[in-house]
Amino acid sequence: MGALAIRFVGAGPGAADLLTVRAARLLADADVVLFPGSYLDPQVLEHCSPGAELIDTAKLDLDAIVDRLVTAHRAGRAVVRLVSGDPSLYSAVFEQTRRLDAAGVPWEVTPGVPAYAAAAAVLGRELTVPLVTQSVVLTRTQVASTAMPQREALASFAATGATLVLHLAITRIRALMAELAPDYGPDCPAAVVYRASQPEELVLRGTVADIADAAEAAGLRSAAVILVGPALADRPDPCGGESHLYDPARDRSRQD
Repeated sequence: MGALAIRFVGAGPGAADLLTVRAARLLADADVVLFPGSYLDPQVLEHCSPGAELIDTAKLDLDAIVDRLVTAHRAGRAVVRLVSGDPSLYSAVFEQTRRLDAAGVPWEVTPGVPAYAAAAAVLGRELTVPLVTQSVVLTRTQVASTAMPQREALASFAATGATLVLHLAITRIRALMAELAPDYGPDCPAAVVYRASQPEELVLRGTVADIADAAEAAGLRSAAVILVGPALADRPDPCGGESHLYDPARDRSRQD
């Protein structure tokens, strides 16, 4: 790893003990840490050195964030840019690194535990169950946000019957459930996990027909993941299959 590259580091779902070992080491060694205060348990910052400069990016626009990154880097300081969850999803890493490339500033990425994985862990569910669903769709919806590509309509994903994970969508949950009902059915299991792994964690379980009632009653407005699909059921139907990988009849002399 480059000595003075800007480090984009996945902070995980928010819990201070769900950072990777590498992430904790990078935070401890950093001189400057930019972090998303709206989504992070403050205890995550306890991994930082007492002398580190901590910058909450909640009220900064993209150019202001990149300016802080570049200025600190050119001053010879070790810089970490924390992002919530994993940098591969909804992190704006692409926009930031594009600007860093233009400025001639090196950068590297350290992955983190994604929010959907933390939500699945809280629910105690595998999102890919043999003969039920073997695909997971990670998507979001548009409210006051960047437009969705036309080819990524929610109805197109719903038609697959895959486990559906909706980020940044909690304020539209009622309309979204109505849109999903024709493909998943009103009795299909659904769940909402708010701030998975953090002290304020809240788990709501229900169906496509009633999960919106629970979410609205709880007053959720942000930091929640919505999951929908038959794999979330206690006893998925159909449930007659098991993984080929562990089948006692499988030829274990082969590697496929």
